[in-house]
Amino acid sequence: MTPKNTICLWFDKEALEAARFYAATFPNSAVTAVHKAPSDFPGGKEGNLLIVEFTVLGLPCVGLNGGPIFKHSEAFSFQVATDTQEETDRYWNAIVGNGGEESECGWCKDRWGISWQITPRVLTDAMAAGGAEAKRAFTAMMTMGKIDIATIEAARRG
Repeated sequence: MTPKNTICLWFDKEALEAARFYAATFPNSAVTAVHKAPSDFPGGKEGNLLIVEFTVLGLPCVGLNGGPIFKHSEAFSFQVATDTQEETDRYWNAIVGNGGEESECGWCKDRWGISWQITPRVLTDAMAAGGAEAKRAFTAMMTMGKIDIATIEAARRG
């Protein structure tokens, strides 16, 4: 059954490669279908791989090989909640280590230009607590690339 709402990500020609990487990196993720173009289109020819259906952490997505017209930006990102430093490190290192790039405050970008927020729940919980605890955790986070859970926990305690 087709979901009511699906995220569509525009790629030049790498939708299947990206979808396979996501499926191999994150649990509850898979490539579910591949469709070729039934005729020529502005970004390609009949028979080219056009659409890839996949899930990322259970979230339905479509990768569209539409050509080089549109680029990704930080205006869209996947936010992945993590429970441990090991999990945080694993996802961050998989994305950055596969041709991606580091950013700040838990953000990184994969080699296809998709932005990811690898966000430990301890940080989200600290922000939800509000007040001085949130301020300390936020101040600590602002100095980080990949989030260090021990540092956030120490900041929460003051």
